[in-house]
Amino acid sequence: MSQIRRQLSILVLLFTSALTLAQTEITFWGDWSGEGEQQILTMVSAFNESQSDIKVNYVVQQDMITKFLTAATTGQTPDLMIWDRFLTSLYAPKNVLAPINEYMTRDGIDPAGFYEQAIRELSFGENLYGLPLTVDARAIFYNKKLLEEAGVEPPTTWEELRSAAIALTKRDESGKLIQSGFALNDVGLFNMWLQQAGGSMLSEDLTTVNFNSEAGLEVLNFWNQLLNEDKVFEPGFGSGEGEGQDPFVTGKIAMGYNGPWALNGLKRYGSDELEFGVVPPPAGPNGDQGALMGGFGLAIPAASKNKDAAWEFIKWWLADKDNALTWAKTSNNIPGNLEAVADPFFQEDPYLKPVVDTLAFARIRPPTPGYPPMEGQAVVPNVQLFLEGKQDAQTALDNAARDGQRILDENAVE
Repeated sequence: MSQIRRQLSILVLLFTSALTLAQTEITFWGDWSGEGEQQILTMVSAFNESQSDIKVNYVVQQDMITKFLTAATTGQTPDLMIWDRFLTSLYAPKNVLAPINEYMTRDGIDPAGFYEQAIRELSFGENLYGLPLTVDARAIFYNKKLLEEAGVEPPTTWEELRSAAIALTKRDESGKLIQSGFALNDVGLFNMWLQQAGGSMLSEDLTTVNFNSEAGLEVLNFWNQLLNEDKVFEPGFGSGEGEGQDPFVTGKIAMGYNGPWALNGLKRYGSDELEFGVVPPPAGPNGDQGALMGGFGLAIPAASKNKDAAWEFIKWWLADKDNALTWAKTSNNIPGNLEAVADPFFQEDPYLKPVVDTLAFARIRPPTPGYPPMEGQAVVPNVQLFLEGKQDAQTALDNAARDGQRILDENAVE
């Protein structure tokens, strides 16, 4: 009898070993560490436990894009990456990403099941290069207590924003700013403000800069009013403080733009002393709504040696409503899966619902190769110089348009 048991044990061991040998291991790169890493590992572990054919190994990579591009030249890339969708139009033409069109068609997955703008941001030409992992947009976060004390309501228009910011701003006897009514601290949101003013960054064919316009000037003039006439904020106010001493948490800033990624921290550090609310971005002077959709996707490098296995993980995580919802509840991110977003978890949450409402009209940055460097190297530096008082509004727009058009032309795909 003992001999039979030994033989059975050997057979089980051999069978288990055979399964292990047949298992495909995929390497999954991302630059999410700390709390974000734990959120990712929750999904990786759930997938690994759900089946035995594929094992996913998540590896944190700092400066991931640089490392990926270096690896792409040698064919030593990972099998899967967390991908900033904003970069798709810049790197897809370099043939470093693998299209997933055939997988989508084979498995009957409809792109219409995801946020259209996020799918567009992951596309270039006729190809789709991944599925959206997260979608996000900035909304107005406000301190309920401070607004109540000032007798103002959350703003829905630029005019209301300005009036509320003035009422919420406080200075001491020496004139030192001690409470800012509105944090105007992110020049990278110029695109969003431009939409609210009825403008656009590029022409419809994405070949010509379009922000040096009446709408662009209206944005900078409004910023000038807030900063230099109304003095509701000063560049650098509240910066350099630790997460637990965030100026919004401590009441030094009454209102400002933020996104769903901030919710965990705000709830953690502000639960006892901060009661806050969220509303969609205010409409511009003519009633135009504007918001920027950003977020990440999961993409497969062109040099991946395990594309099929990588796709199975993407499909399990992002195309399945229940798994997408589990991810959302784990990370407090908004998923790209529209069926998951329809869940009461989002629709009834007082913090997430305003962001979901904002996503309904949010637009991605223009999906053309020259746009990322144009924004980073031409628009942001010149607008920053304007905010610092080193050039006037029209000069800032002229210089940004000149440099931006050159960068667009240099990166045009023939």
